[in-house]
Amino acid sequence: MAETDPRKPGDEAPPGTPGTGENLCRACGGTGKVADASCPECKGTGKVTTGIGGA
Repeated sequence: MAETDPRKPGDEAPPGTPGTGENLCRACGGTGKVADASCPECKGTGKVTTGIGGA
């Protein structure tokens, strides 16, 4: 089954949503790893999509 929602657990909105941007994952600090395992918040990418500009 193909994944239809490109969001990761740490994303606040789907990628490309106006008023959002790519940010470092707070859970892993952008490393993509937590305790030598893939970060569950960013799925190992080290990046999440968050709101910008206080929107």
